[in-house]
Amino acid sequence: MELLSLLCAFSALYFIFMMWKRFDEKRDQECYILDYQCHKPTDDRKLDTRFSGEVIRRTKNLGLLEYQFLLKAIVSSGIGEQTYAPRIILSGRESCPTLEDSISEMEEFFHDSIQKLLDRSGISPSQLDVLVVNVSMFASMPSLASRIINHYKMREDIKVFNLTGMGCSASLISTDIVRNIFKSYKNVYALVVTSESLSPNWYSGNDRSMILANCLFRSGGCAVLLTNKRALKNQAMFKLKCLVRTHHGARDESYGCCIQQEDGQGMLGFHLDKILPKAATRAFVDNLREISPKILPIRELVRFMLVTLVRKLKSQSSKGGASTSPKPVINFKTGVDHFCLHTGGKAVIDGIGLNLGLSEYDLEPARMTLHRFGNTSASSLWYVLGYMEAKKRLKKGDTVLMISFGAGFKCNSCLLEVVRDLGDENVWKEDIAVYPPKSLTNPFLEKYGWLHQEDLSTFNPENVVI
Repeated sequence: MELLSLLCAFSALYFIFMMWKRFDEKRDQECYILDYQCHKPTDDRKLDTRFSGEVIRRTKNLGLLEYQFLLKAIVSSGIGEQTYAPRIILSGRESCPTLEDSISEMEEFFHDSIQKLLDRSGISPSQLDVLVVNVSMFASMPSLASRIINHYKMREDIKVFNLTGMGCSASLISTDIVRNIFKSYKNVYALVVTSESLSPNWYSGNDRSMILANCLFRSGGCAVLLTNKRALKNQAMFKLKCLVRTHHGARDESYGCCIQQEDGQGMLGFHLDKILPKAATRAFVDNLREISPKILPIRELVRFMLVTLVRKLKSQSSKGGASTSPKPVINFKTGVDHFCLHTGGKAVIDGIGLNLGLSEYDLEPARMTLHRFGNTSASSLWYVLGYMEAKKRLKKGDTVLMISFGAGFKCNSCLLEVVRDLGDENVWKEDIAVYPPKSLTNPFLEKYGWLHQEDLSTFNPENVVI
């Protein structure tokens, strides 16, 4: 009897020990964002209305119809006058880039943002265990990651990932790589470096689906420091709660809607197809379907299911077979406090806002980021997050839903929990007081609206005065 009691006691203790061990191991697998540093290029790289017009005018393959198309695109883009361009465009050499142009553009960002991040955090390069770099449209030999390792003299055993071709959603892909590494290694520091190289990717042709990219993308980047060290959890800014990746590359339409290719004249550019909104919507819906149960309270999921069921029963009982009641919508605000949206353009922001039922207050960070910095590709999410922080919106316990889209076609999202009240100075320091401005209207239409009255038969691009 005593032996049986001992066996029962031992089994109970063993069960408790294993449960505690599993819980303890899970605590060491958490992903914390300690800090991030967005890149703010120097003022001599700002792209105002006059200079934008000059860049378009000197593109020899464009005619009146292309001018009118670009004018319409930039006026409705939501981009302001203080965004940044690579130096190659400022010097008028965008049609003939060199390897050095691409490397120097990246190194200017690397040396600024990474150094500021390390200095502020007090962490030396030798303490970093993981490095993930994502720059989609430029691949050098040795890799950009190797250049960072060489410059900062990082350790020989650092785990390195250099991603290309992942598009505007690459930032969350990099974060996911770090999250998975944290599941296998304890007490790790990771550095994620996210940007896009514009220098070698200017399109000099006249295909409308490809010249659009010249208008939308701007220079930027961000360096993010992450860890799974339990001792640093209270010093972190955010805790990653969950991350979902959706990839529709198996669908031909989705695969080809956002692709780098040559036009009919053999000029390389980035093609944006008319079906892009449709492909983005499909990926967005599938992504939300997977992440919703992870981030929303059970009461909201049950409410949505009941409303959907009732609507379906009503439609079946009606003579016409279709319900006249409005389509049920999930209220994401029941589980999310802030929405950090990809600044792919005004239409992208409007579309997400409409689908999620968001207010102008919710969309303000994305709209202001698009206006001030433009579409900085994969790094744009961090500028949006920086706006929220600069406006002192982020309080301890709040949740932030990040949503990004990228070529492939991909939609990635994640939920962050704010670990402590945030409001430190960041890339928005000098601008936050004047945002949001009274009007987001850019002066392109006022300055170049006369193009709409021009006659195609008499128009001469050489006579255009900027």
